[in-house]
Amino acid sequence: MKFWRRNWYYIGGILFVVLAFIMGLWGSNHMSKLQIILVFSWMGMLMHQFEEYAFPGGFPIISNMAGLGETEHPERYPLNARQSFLSNTIFCYLSYIIPICFPNLIWMGACQVLAGVWQLPGHGIAMNLRLKSKYNPGLASTAFLQTPVAIYYIWYVCTTMPDKASQLWWGIPGSILMLLLTFIVPILFMKDKNSPYPFEDRELYGYNKEHVLALWEERKAAKASKEGK
Repeated sequence: MKFWRRNWYYIGGILFVVLAFIMGLWGSNHMSKLQIILVFSWMGMLMHQFEEYAFPGGFPIISNMAGLGETEHPERYPLNARQSFLSNTIFCYLSYIIPICFPNLIWMGACQVLAGVWQLPGHGIAMNLRLKSKYNPGLASTAFLQTPVAIYYIWYVCTTMPDKASQLWWGIPGSILMLLLTFIVPILFMKDKNSPYPFEDRELYGYNKEHVLALWEERKAAKASKEGK
C-alpha cells in the first residue's frame, strides 16, 4: 500500500498504456460504443492525474498555495499525500469504472464524462488567474482529452438514442456531486496541518518551480503585511 500511495500516478500512467493496447487490440470489437467512450474518458482522467502529479507535475503545492490560499504548510495542507491517493485512486477509479459496467444508464455516464469538463474552467481560468500564468499541470489533458471525449459522448447519445438524451441533464448535478464526494469531502475530513503524509519534493515542484516559489513568498509577505495591520 505504501508503494502504491507514493507512486499511484505512475501506476496510473502505466494503466493508461495498458488500456490503450486493450482498446486497440480487443476492446473496440468486444465492447459497446458507449463503453468505449467511457473507457476513453477514464483514460483521459488517468492522463490528467499523470500530468498533475508526475509530468510536468507540481499540482499539490499549486492547489494548496495558489488555489486554497495556504502559505504556512502547502506541502501537506489542505491536500496531503494520503488524501490525494485515496481520492484519485479508490474513489475516482470507482466513479469512472462503475459507469463503464452500466453503459445503458446514460445519466451515470454523463456524470462520469462531465466530471472531467468541470476541470476546464478550474484549470484554464481560475487556476491560471491565481498563478498569473497561461498553463498549469492538468490543463492540457482536460482541454485535449477529457473535454473532447465528453462532447463526443453527448453528441453520440443525442444522435443515436434521442429517447435517452434527456438523461444527459442529470449529468450536470450528478457530476458536481461526484466531484464533491470524490475530492472535496475527503479533503474536508482528512485535512491536517500536522499530517504525517506530506507530498514529496518531486510532487510539489514539478512545474515551474521558480515561479511557484516566488509566488509563495509573495503570498506569505502579503499575509504577514495584512496581519501586521
